[in-house]
Amino acid sequence: MPNERAKRLREKIAEAGGQAIVVASEVNRRYLTGFTGTHGVVLLSPDKAALLTDFRYRLQAGEQAKGFEIIEHGRDLNATIAETLGAWGVTKLLFEDRHVTVAEQALWAKAFAPAQLQPAGGIIEGLRMVKDAGELAVMQEAADLADRTFRHILGFIKPGVSEIEIAAEMEYFMRKNGATGPSFNTIVASGERSAMPHGVASEKKVGRDEFVTLDFGAYYKGYCSDLTRTVFVGTPTDKHREIYSIVKEAQQYALDHLKPGMTGREGDALTRDIITRYGYGDHFGHGTGHGLGMEIHEEPRLSLTCDTVLAPGMMVTVEPGIYVPGFGGVRIEDDVILTDNGIQILTRSPKELIVLD
Repeated sequence: MPNERAKRLREKIAEAGGQAIVVASEVNRRYLTGFTGTHGVVLLSPDKAALLTDFRYRLQAGEQAKGFEIIEHGRDLNATIAETLGAWGVTKLLFEDRHVTVAEQALWAKAFAPAQLQPAGGIIEGLRMVKDAGELAVMQEAADLADRTFRHILGFIKPGVSEIEIAAEMEYFMRKNGATGPSFNTIVASGERSAMPHGVASEKKVGRDEFVTLDFGAYYKGYCSDLTRTVFVGTPTDKHREIYSIVKEAQQYALDHLKPGMTGREGDALTRDIITRYGYGDHFGHGTGHGLGMEIHEEPRLSLTCDTVLAPGMMVTVEPGIYVPGFGGVRIEDDVILTDNGIQILTRSPKELIVLD
């Protein structure tokens, strides 16, 4: 057996009625093999495991994909896949229908015959929802780097500095300290722009007496962190403090009560009910959180539409917010892992309202 992940996937293949699975998506390929190259296809059956790649990655694949047979394909990758499937005696082949285009499916159906294609659904994504000890260790490091970045940027934010400059400084700091890059396009939204939940950094300069929302993360060793803090530059009004206090209360309540056995919908209600009770329900238009891992948005989700039951080992964000057009907004976000009895919080940046001069 190549590894524990392959073992668990083999069980899912059998449950789905397949004899093997073809994995071409970059994230799922890396999850199964550890291979970080940009080209390759995994074939996995009950007793065989192969990574097909080209000459560029032959040595790298051998070093990283332990337990997998490395097959170097020629000019026609599909022909090599078909040859391998034939040698393995595969006639029922699962494929990642969430990642394969209609055109690719049609091409594969013809190229891999007589093997018949069957949609795999999200079976690999389902496995990825529950993190193992190695993943959790890396994600804690990614969260620690996000916390360090927040501490660093507090000394950089001041009136007259543009949002783009702030984002660039944050991303440079993360890269300099081990990140491959940011987990996503860094959000820096100040003043009225802080009412935009996804207000990616613009040329706007930070002014006085306004919120600055920072939503960012470090992409580190193949995993993402995701941290949001909202600070204030100048002198906050009573309304600024009120909105901040409500979001902080809602987030803390969720952190205190989120636990396995809840559905994603019930997790969402932990923050939404509080914000609604204060009269700001119409100003909280996104979910309370989302899964986190090798991608910035994974399953499960803490949202009005998610009935997935939360289980130990699942990683989610908790990020309620209030956004008032023409005024500004607040979001506070942490990364948490579900444990047997509750949660463990990975991000540790302070959450009292930080006021910068």
